[in-house]
Amino acid sequence: MTQSSAAIAPSVLTADFARLGEEAQILEEAGANRIHWDVMDGNFVPNLTIGPDVVAAARKHTSLPFEVHLMVNDPNVLLSRWVDAGCERIIVHAESPGCVHLHRVLGAIAELGARPGLALNPGTPLSAAEPVLDLLDLLLVMTVNPGFGGQAYIQSMESKTAAAAALIAASGRKVELEVDGGIAPATVGRAVTAGARVLVVGSALYRHTDGIAAAISDLHTRINEALEVPGGGEPGEQ
Repeated sequence: MTQSSAAIAPSVLTADFARLGEEAQILEEAGANRIHWDVMDGNFVPNLTIGPDVVAAARKHTSLPFEVHLMVNDPNVLLSRWVDAGCERIIVHAESPGCVHLHRVLGAIAELGARPGLALNPGTPLSAAEPVLDLLDLLLVMTVNPGFGGQAYIQSMESKTAAAAALIAASGRKVELEVDGGIAPATVGRAVTAGARVLVVGSALYRHTDGIAAAISDLHTRINEALEVPGGGEPGEQ
């Protein structure tokens, strides 16, 4: 199976919620690098998804790392529950009302033994991450407005992704740069050319006619092409 220097982090938002344990096994066998759990509270975003008990039930079905993306008003409420559910990384949003004391929230995640991540909405400037870069394991640049799967990739976020990559490089810190939203065969090359090295992929995996394994392999091939060819990352066929 084709692999690349970038990680594929499938979002299970499009998966069959009635059999998430089996879906996690399928993703591991298909070559996924980690699983991205989209948690929405119906307040911070206009959608409602899952809680820690669901993630805990799926944890025993795979050895893949879990990262939870908290699109919620107050991530502090259940932080320890997400760690207990088996999430190695917890990503919070800079815009969440519960993250007004962002240093404190990220510090609490680290104290629980998880890796802190910070997500920025498309309309949030990169400067929001600068004061806490030293606390981060991962910086997530949203390439759609959060809340729903299957949205179109916002191409103008590539300049923000590139600026984030430059900020991380200048800091000398080991912070992963992730993008989430609209990542598909036509856009994955553009995202990695901009500097992303972790790619959240949702509906594009589940709608691939040859299955999830073929979809992941195809994405890695396109990533390799974008990174090896000067000026790579031009859109391909969906």
